[in-house]
Amino acid sequence: MAVTEPAPAPPLAPHEGILRRQALRESAARTYARSLPIVPVRARGLTIEGADGRRYLDCLSGAGTLALGHNHPVVLEAIKKVIDSGAPLHVLDLATPVKDAFTTELFATLPREFADNARIQFCGPAGTDAVEAAFTLVRAATGRSGLLAFTGAYHGMTAGALAASGGAEDVRVTRLPFPQDYRCPFGTGGEHGAELAARWTESVLDDPKSGTPAPAGMILEPVQGEGGVNPAPDGWMRRMRAITAARSIPLIADEVQTGVGRTGAFWAVEHSGIVPDVMVLSKAIGGSLPLAVIVYRSELDTWQPGAHAGTFRGNQLAMAAGTATLAYVRENRLADRAAALGARMLTSLRSLASRHPCIGDVRGRGLMIGVEIVDPEAAPVGAGGEAPPDPVLARTVQQECLRRGLIVELGGRHSTVVRLLPPLTLTDEQATAVVDRLADALAAAERSPHRRTATGSIR
Repeated sequence: MAVTEPAPAPPLAPHEGILRRQALRESAARTYARSLPIVPVRARGLTIEGADGRRYLDCLSGAGTLALGHNHPVVLEAIKKVIDSGAPLHVLDLATPVKDAFTTELFATLPREFADNARIQFCGPAGTDAVEAAFTLVRAATGRSGLLAFTGAYHGMTAGALAASGGAEDVRVTRLPFPQDYRCPFGTGGEHGAELAARWTESVLDDPKSGTPAPAGMILEPVQGEGGVNPAPDGWMRRMRAITAARSIPLIADEVQTGVGRTGAFWAVEHSGIVPDVMVLSKAIGGSLPLAVIVYRSELDTWQPGAHAGTFRGNQLAMAAGTATLAYVRENRLADRAAALGARMLTSLRSLASRHPCIGDVRGRGLMIGVEIVDPEAAPVGAGGEAPPDPVLARTVQQECLRRGLIVELGGRHSTVVRLLPPLTLTDEQATAVVDRLADALAAAERSPHRRTATGSIR
């Protein structure tokens, strides 16, 4: 009896081969590539085109890096101008016309009372490098080593930044409660919850038996991003400023993701009117290219030459792209646009909750929006009695979004918050398309017959 040879496997499409080689060659630590198996080849504004010919609406925007979306003409022209000029592309920390223009534009956007008495330090290329620089700065200036940080925080992936992020165990970092309306640690939410969080902070700092090392600084995010899109109440922000000022503790505002108009103000600290001692800036300030700086009160400028350095802190292309981005956002009032459009999107998304009980909460500020996915059929949990998070359903929602040509990321404690970070150039029509595709994805995910709940049962 003749043996039938198995049919040869069909050849992989080019993009499938690229994805396969990535899985074989890159580390197990890769993140976005796992949940977003696409091969981008072209992009403009909100839209990415994959090697498979599909088009996607990108609401990840380089984790908030792309304030103007992909390949904005003013950014491309700024980069091209530097390349065509013959200017050096790598200059360490030497002075250049490109750097001078960037610093001038950046300082023009900062709160006036802050910028008038500030210094700037160019750091390594990532936000986490700037966080490390901020820690080095305040420790040198105060002679103290301890740090104050908040539950749910995310400040980067280097050792010091991780130590100040949620889930770390560095004993030099004291963890304080971050106020939340949804899943409030005190079970109250609102102004009362924020007041309790502030009182807890005061008690920890003033109790000689709290076990808190003398703090060199307090670091906070005006809106926690990776922590689940949790906006800090303005009143609580003012309390943190008063508490730290009264105790001579430098206040560090991490604006890596919230800056450059993202939250509806050019800098998120402007919502509360506070003036921090240090601002950590990265992502959008480089106009899509790597750039990170800290800006701080001149009185803190006590460190010695070389106390903090970095080979790639002189990225001329990033500075030119950043200058163009900062100027475009300022001149076109894109922060105001983000505030208005973000408010409309929040209203539309909250209206979905009546039709989709898996939406536990919708929150955000400007175009930094989060939709928390829960299991409405499970028993309530936590001090506030909210429905438990449903990470499997959240992942299903993300996958259904991708099938509909919408790129979103997940965040929050259990990766159950669908995060929207569209570019500030988002049009009304595009905003409607984003909400519509997310609504369709929610409905499809809820219908999924094999999805497993957070508690492990199958519905």
